[in-house]
Amino acid sequence: MSTSAPSAQDVKVLRQRTGAGINDCRNALIEADGDFDRAVEVLRTKGQAQAAKRAGAEAREGAVQSYIHAGNRLGVLVEVDCETDFVARNERFVEFARDLALHIAAAGPLAVSDDDVPAEEREREERIATEQAADRPENVRDRIVAGKLEKWLDDVVLLRQKHVNADKYEGQTIEELRAALASETGENIVIRRFARFQVGG
Repeated sequence: MSTSAPSAQDVKVLRQRTGAGINDCRNALIEADGDFDRAVEVLRTKGQAQAAKRAGAEAREGAVQSYIHAGNRLGVLVEVDCETDFVARNERFVEFARDLALHIAAAGPLAVSDDDVPAEEREREERIATEQAADRPENVRDRIVAGKLEKWLDDVVLLRQKHVNADKYEGQTIEELRAALASETGENIVIRRFARFQVGG
């Protein structure tokens, strides 16, 4: 495709994939000569740059959303913060927080970010990985342990997890979804904390 204006359908598809604004999607498609994968990269790069610029901004507004699983034996509360109450009431922001509560109920993360993982949990996993790698050649043991630890963090850290609703979010991680929302709203979006309650758990 040349640099001619992309079709409304293409813009819509890209918007569904990335959550970016209409103009941003149109410009990204033009910049990428109609190549969807490249357009996604363009949007991510710009979104991350904008989000990084805003990361220092105070996120003092936000919303608490909940999810109660059928049968009332599992429930989640999650706090997602932003900078203004205008964004806190925004439909996309509320949808993100609600879908996040559902994800937490299903995926059972241990912590929001790598930094929030309890030290004793991390040490335990490192010990297990070290024991499992004991029979491997010494020169590769550290790499094996580091790889196992990374895989474990992918499983237990909320921001690293892929959203459980794969049909809707197409394998994007929670961090990718958070960054896309920050880019779309122009505000710092922070997943502050969550609590997961399970009867007998």
